[in-house]
Amino acid sequence: MKREDFDANAFVKLIQEPSGYLAAHPGEVPPEVRPTWELYSALSAADRALSELAGVAKTLPNPHLLISPFMRKEAVLSSKIEGTQASLSDLLIFEASNQSQANTSDVNEVMNYVRALEHGLRSLRDFPLSLRLLRDLHRLMLVDPTKTPGEFRRSQNWIGAPGCTLDEASYIPPPPAALMDHLGRLEAYLHSPPTLPALIRYAIVHYQFEAIHPFLDGNGRIGRLLITLLMCADPVESRPLLPEPLLYLSAFFEARRSEYYERLSQVSRKGDWEGWFAFFLEAVRVQALDAISRSERLMSLREEFRKRLQDAKASAQCFELTDMLFSSPATTVSDAARTTTRTYAGAKMAVVKLVELGILAEFPSQRTPKVFISKDILEVLG
Repeated sequence: MKREDFDANAFVKLIQEPSGYLAAHPGEVPPEVRPTWELYSALSAADRALSELAGVAKTLPNPHLLISPFMRKEAVLSSKIEGTQASLSDLLIFEASNQSQANTSDVNEVMNYVRALEHGLRSLRDFPLSLRLLRDLHRLMLVDPTKTPGEFRRSQNWIGAPGCTLDEASYIPPPPAALMDHLGRLEAYLHSPPTLPALIRYAIVHYQFEAIHPFLDGNGRIGRLLITLLMCADPVESRPLLPEPLLYLSAFFEARRSEYYERLSQVSRKGDWEGWFAFFLEAVRVQALDAISRSERLMSLREEFRKRLQDAKASAQCFELTDMLFSSPATTVSDAARTTTRTYAGAKMAVVKLVELGILAEFPSQRTPKVFISKDILEVLG
């Protein structure tokens, strides 16, 4: 990290550590936000899309059927940004049967993300967002003891090309001795009366968390998870922006990964908050509209499936199992029996019927138990 890479408007202050390297100390938040027509327009478009998604969530017959697959897709894509190769189908099949065609460690990483997100959403029903909760999420997400799960780092970390040294790093966050000061100010900002629109605040919080980089590993995933938690349970907003966790930004960030990193970097190096706000708000707009489209397509597919069942005079268990597929599109007979609270024999008959009707298809594998998957639901989820 070189001084000449940071100009006079850089948001971070470079301080030379006793051992000789430079560390970046993020400035105070919130920064001065310059109101421009471009910012107002982008914020308005993102707010409209988010309001439309909130409205759709309220009209869905059972939004909880969609929360689980949307959450798992976010876990897959947020983890993919960090290098894992597991797909959504890998995750779903592994959950149903403990089988995977992908690297099992990758699938476990994604499953840990799901557990952390679910824990965060549950916890926020009773407690406000805090540093303690972030440590809990990290503990659930990174179980490898070498990554000190659940602990803020006690040694210096850095960002750069794979295998680079501290001297070759493109960004070096604050040293451990300064970590709690920065984190304390971030936590105070999370609980301060808002002076900026919610989405702008969330963009600021995400940048600041990534700039502090408080954990040895997993900072990107925790930082993206933090956005979802704020959308659903902001401690200082009178009501959450979303009634259900249906919006996730990792699909946008993963598709434009280089720009995502560059926008964050430009805030540090040049104080370019406008560029980061524009990118973040476009992510909200695009992903909100995408979530609306997928929600509507899934509900249409649900009605189509129900019509097939009605025409075939299928059993009540077939209807129940079909609904459960929208929450978890992969299943085994044993899993179907457990989720529908019916007998194994009854579940097997229901699975066979759904295969006959084209709602389920057997996943090709020599392993047991056999896994059945709804390809139509997976196709909509993307």
